[in-house]
Amino acid sequence: MATSKLHLVKLFYIVLVCQFLIDECAVEKKPFIFHQDDKRMSVIVPKTSGSSKRSSQQICDPVICLASHENTRTRLTNAGTHSLPPATPDDVCYCCPLNRIPSSFTICSSSVQSQKQDVVIVGAGIAGLATAVSLHRLGIESVVLEQAESLRTGGTSLTLFKNGWRVLDALGVGDYLRTQFLEIQGMAINTEDGRELRSFKFKEEDESQEVRAVERGILLETLANQLPPDAIRFSSKLAKIDKGGSGETLLKLTDGTQLSAKIVIGCDGIRSPIATWMGFPEPKYVGHCAFRGLAFYPDGQPFEPKVNYIYGRGVRAGYVPVSPTKVYWFVCFNSSTPGPKITDPSVLKKQTGELVKNWPLELLNIIDVTPDDTIIRTPLVDRWLWPTISPSASTGSVVLVGDAWHPMTPNLGQGACCALEDAVVLARKLASAIKSEPKSVENALKSYETERWPRIFPLTIRANLVGTLLQLDNPLVCSVRNNIVIPKVVRLGPILEHTNFECEPLS
Repeated sequence: MATSKLHLVKLFYIVLVCQFLIDECAVEKKPFIFHQDDKRMSVIVPKTSGSSKRSSQQICDPVICLASHENTRTRLTNAGTHSLPPATPDDVCYCCPLNRIPSSFTICSSSVQSQKQDVVIVGAGIAGLATAVSLHRLGIESVVLEQAESLRTGGTSLTLFKNGWRVLDALGVGDYLRTQFLEIQGMAINTEDGRELRSFKFKEEDESQEVRAVERGILLETLANQLPPDAIRFSSKLAKIDKGGSGETLLKLTDGTQLSAKIVIGCDGIRSPIATWMGFPEPKYVGHCAFRGLAFYPDGQPFEPKVNYIYGRGVRAGYVPVSPTKVYWFVCFNSSTPGPKITDPSVLKKQTGELVKNWPLELLNIIDVTPDDTIIRTPLVDRWLWPTISPSASTGSVVLVGDAWHPMTPNLGQGACCALEDAVVLARKLASAIKSEPKSVENALKSYETERWPRIFPLTIRANLVGTLLQLDNPLVCSVRNNIVIPKVVRLGPILEHTNFECEPLS
């Protein structure tokens, strides 16, 4: 009841303020700005006297910002005296003085105008940040738009093979990340009853191979730290994309901000709005879902540095040490539908345990010591880029990178690696073209697609087929797999041949 009354009082106050401002501006023929997002509602009007144009040095009255913070509280802000830079669309903040009569409202923002940018990257995930760092190292600055309020450092871990590490070395962060994560020496394949079918050592097959499981959050933070302080704009969600004049692209954000960009790079993930705008279909669900988690051992985890796979009938699992105290794990299972979205982590842990309740105790212990809030459930999807049928990776000066272009299943551990590869290839293509005519940029984007497609398309199909074969639940097929194919046929070389990728330093 108290909360309802507070909402009514706040709503009544907002209505009174807005009505006064409308009346005031109508009489004086002055513009005003009304801005709303999920945290704040602000109304700004120009000063009663003098120019309404904002200068770089302007005094703001103490103000109140009417905020819907956690849906229950009104946040008060005393603006005091500010030395303000030239107005930008992000500067909507001040309204309604607390200690002055209504006629003394002051302006603290100007009307929203399109910001001109050379390169705008949409999405601050692995693909977006790697692309921004690649361009930065080649002397090309960019703006990265991220819809979240901060880096999305949640999630679990991902495996990077030598192709991913070569890119990270080119970006100047490889050595630092190596100090954070264990090098994985090999892999073992086991049955659900604990019988080992086959084991491999990576260096015996390929001395140059390098495998580490990396925490997603640390990887993102490390890449972000390579960029200038203001390169990433958070709380910047794309609402609309459209073609502008002179070959530029218009980006409108949900807060009303508009950007006019010479080049737009879509790194906005598997549900990419930019990919949809370019005509790509939604990624296709492949019939499998996966639980993932990051187990924590405060006194040190007890496992050897190797990838451990466990194959059952229609269910498979795996775990790999990440650091001296953390272990990444997954459980993949067949499901005819992606299933309802479950946000309760305790339910996710319970469902995971039910899938593997009679499996090796090591796996059960790993799941048991996993903090609930690190467990996630995701449907596996991909998109096959059929030649002549699928849309191009670029339209004019708009291009896609990583999952936005080629989502693939994680069965080869190449999703993040391929996104990193995309980033450096695209940056090199753009480096020599970005200062030339628009046509040079378009040609560079086409060249990027021409180089990347022959690598991406086969990997996407191969990852899908590997997952399909491993998820078969026919008893006879599983028996042949466990007793003939894996022990006598499978070789490590062909499994890892896709990790060959040359990447020179970016400078």
